[in-house]
Amino acid sequence: MAEKSKESLTDSSDEGSDQEPSYIFYRDRQEWSDVVPVELHEGPFPVVAIAYSDRFKDIFNYFRAIVLKNEISERAFQLTSDALELNPANYTVWQYRRTVLKGLEKSIPKELTFVRTIIEDHPKNYQVWHHRRVLVEWSGDPSSELRLTEIVLAQDAKNYHAWQHRQWVLDTFKLFDHELEFVERLLEDDIRNNSAWNQRYFVVKQTTGFTEDIINRELSFTVNSIKIVCNNESAWNYLRGILSHCPTGLNGHPIVEELCQFLDENKSEAPFYFAFLVDRMEEMMQSDPSKREVLLPKADEVLQLLATKMDPIRREYWLFLSRYFNSQFAI
Repeated sequence: MAEKSKESLTDSSDEGSDQEPSYIFYRDRQEWSDVVPVELHEGPFPVVAIAYSDRFKDIFNYFRAIVLKNEISERAFQLTSDALELNPANYTVWQYRRTVLKGLEKSIPKELTFVRTIIEDHPKNYQVWHHRRVLVEWSGDPSSELRLTEIVLAQDAKNYHAWQHRQWVLDTFKLFDHELEFVERLLEDDIRNNSAWNQRYFVVKQTTGFTEDIINRELSFTVNSIKIVCNNESAWNYLRGILSHCPTGLNGHPIVEELCQFLDENKSEAPFYFAFLVDRMEEMMQSDPSKREVLLPKADEVLQLLATKMDPIRREYWLFLSRYFNSQFAI
């Protein structure tokens, strides 16, 4: 009964009540009397009939009606607000809201405030992030976007939608000046933040590119991180990504060779390091067949160790690699 009393002005439970009802049905609003609501028809035998509330049905019945009329009005704009309050992921409502927004020449800053409120409550809603992007495109003003995404990422450092929006803003408006500093702050807070590692790669690729100096800088940064936390898959993946732009490949770069020596001397048993060693041996066997006789047994030994002791959860993968190596590189 509490739910019903919130929704209906004419509900009998509200008669004689001193409390102001919070919602008036559109069908009971005089200013909407000229509109014939359009009900949703799911066929005579819907597989799973959704139990929409009376308020939900009322709002969306009138929303369908104004869409069919292509009505551009203040009341239509307010109706989209009510519809989004009930279902902020409805892309049709967002699209129609943009149509009305532009048709009425509504305030974009005010709309950005409205959107931010929804993002705060629904930070992983794709449709609301897309709506915000369109607004920024219309206004050409990205001044609030980096701060907004920073706030959202402070609550969830791996929010894909916030990262996607941030990358779009950075790339579209060329706002990269302090982005590496931002990424490094995130990595100081959580060195395993794979989203921050991904962002670092994105920034380097979109700005300086992978020149020799940048490769050396990034290798040094990554190696220092690995020395702090060796069992960090994100850093090892980043290392591979940087080395894919290096003429030496996985073997031969002095910074990488020093890292391997350091880990060997400290008797590291991090599975990501041993997986990296396997990849290094594979690269050497591919480029120089004369090394296969010596390296194949070593690679197989490491793979068996990964499968049985270091990383048994991926046992079948390591055993598959063992079979693959023996079929490809056996003398």
